[in-house]
Amino acid sequence: MRREMKDWEALFAKKLEETDLGKDPAHDLAHFARVVATAKALAADEGARLEIVVPAAWLHDLVNVPKNDPRRSQASRLSAEEALCFLRSVEYPEAFLPDIAHAIESHSYSAGIEPTTLEARVVQDADRLDGLGAIGIARCFAVGGLLGVRFYDPGDPFAERRPWDDRVNAIDHFHVKLFKTAESLTTAAGRREGARRAEFMRQYLARLALEIGGEMATDVS
Repeated sequence: MRREMKDWEALFAKKLEETDLGKDPAHDLAHFARVVATAKALAADEGARLEIVVPAAWLHDLVNVPKNDPRRSQASRLSAEEALCFLRSVEYPEAFLPDIAHAIESHSYSAGIEPTTLEARVVQDADRLDGLGAIGIARCFAVGGLLGVRFYDPGDPFAERRPWDDRVNAIDHFHVKLFKTAESLTTAAGRREGARRAEFMRQYLARLALEIGGEMATDVS
């Protein structure tokens, strides 16, 4: 009997619930659910195939490698391999598997793999959007806490006299990576939403500057 997509999604969610996702609140089940919801919205806007987008979005971080682990750049490849094993075990249509694997492998910023299909671009944008805006700020500080990173440099919060260093200061990660990811989005809807979220983050930094009493250049981008 042919399964509906909602039935497949129940299997994907169950797989994640049974998977050790570690203690990283930035990559918990709620993260996957947000990425899936965003991916569906982008897919509808772009005309991407949900048969590829949905499983790839649910399973994109199936193997969770910590940010400071030397194997970090391999995480998306490992996730793709694990996802294919799982999808075959539940008899997901074989014809979609190569494109699903590519969408998972290419979603990662650290992997540096160019997405070559519309579905891969949608999944990549959906995941990167979850690193931006209000939820992106929350995730940034959550990961920083796990890594023992302080919020900011008390002597030079906005790197006016030093290079940005997100290995030491959490808000530096906005500039080292997150604003760059907003510029890297490739779908039209993703770029629009990314610009909105990036602007919110700039407003947050401006407010933070007032609250900590530090000086900040007019342009904090």
